[in-house]
Amino acid sequence: MNSLTVTTPIRVASLPKSYLHLTVRSYANAAAVAGLRGTPSLATRHRQQVANKRFISSTPQTKKDSSVPALHSDIKSAWTHPVYNDEQIKQVTVAHRDAKDWADWVALGTVRVLRWGMDLVTGYRHPPKGRENEAKFRMTEKKWLTRFVFLESVAGVPGMVGGMLRHLRSLRRMKRDNGWIETLLEEAYNERMHLLTFLKLAEPGLFMRLMVLGAQGVFFNGFFLSYLISPRICHRFVGYLEEEAVITYTRAIEEIEAGKLPEWEKVEAPDMAVRYWKMPENQQTMKDLLLYIRADEAKHREVNHTLGNLNQTVDPNPYTAKIKDPAKACVSKGIENLRSTGWERHEVL
Repeated sequence: MNSLTVTTPIRVASLPKSYLHLTVRSYANAAAVAGLRGTPSLATRHRQQVANKRFISSTPQTKKDSSVPALHSDIKSAWTHPVYNDEQIKQVTVAHRDAKDWADWVALGTVRVLRWGMDLVTGYRHPPKGRENEAKFRMTEKKWLTRFVFLESVAGVPGMVGGMLRHLRSLRRMKRDNGWIETLLEEAYNERMHLLTFLKLAEPGLFMRLMVLGAQGVFFNGFFLSYLISPRICHRFVGYLEEEAVITYTRAIEEIEAGKLPEWEKVEAPDMAVRYWKMPENQQTMKDLLLYIRADEAKHREVNHTLGNLNQTVDPNPYTAKIKDPAKACVSKGIENLRSTGWERHEVL
């Protein structure tokens, strides 16, 4: 056994001139013991901390941990986005489902109130037909991005709330959810990808961030309580909300085609958007990006109106179920707007 005695001065409040005799016992050989270094004094460590301190930043300086892998921009998601062809993304049109009962009118009325508030915050005014060229209805690239960011920050809430509540319900009742959770969470993820894409093109200011924070706080809690009361009305609400989103993106696309947004004619879609939507090399412009996003919103419109037609407690999600007879018309994971006629109840979780 080898023994090493190190004498180190330590300043103590009650004993200003005291010494600590520290004995370190090691089972290594003498050569290893000879290579040990003494612990630096408190004064030395204090000088090092002062030298490393950054007085401009309020964040303390930290050393990079080499054991933590660096984040890469090519991180893959568990959800693979379906590939749209050129014909599919261009066949999307503005559509509206007529309200048929009091629940539909409640959902539609709520969307109209929310649309009014969103228009007020983002400075958007939808022109009546034939008045698109009036100055008060004119939109710039900056105004469009402001509206897109605010819209997508709100649109990503319903899917997450619905998926969360159905997940908890499945755990609480110890029963299957019939395939609803995955579709709702995937919808929320898709809306968040829309937001992240637009954030590559614009940096929101403090006012917009505060508005998003307030809107999310109010909308999340309101939708949470509403989904507990009537999931059917909530899905109808989201269906009508997505109808408005399709209207918004359709107008933006038409303005690009009309040459009213010249700055976007030279803008290319961000790399993350190209990878996510698997955009071909000849379809990576700003207009193409809006076409892909509009196609997503049209699909959300179809999905939520379909879910709003179902029995919320017993009907399985037709978008994740296996169809007994493929020849029968049924909903699709693409953007085709087909009707659901039948599915296998035991095939979904």
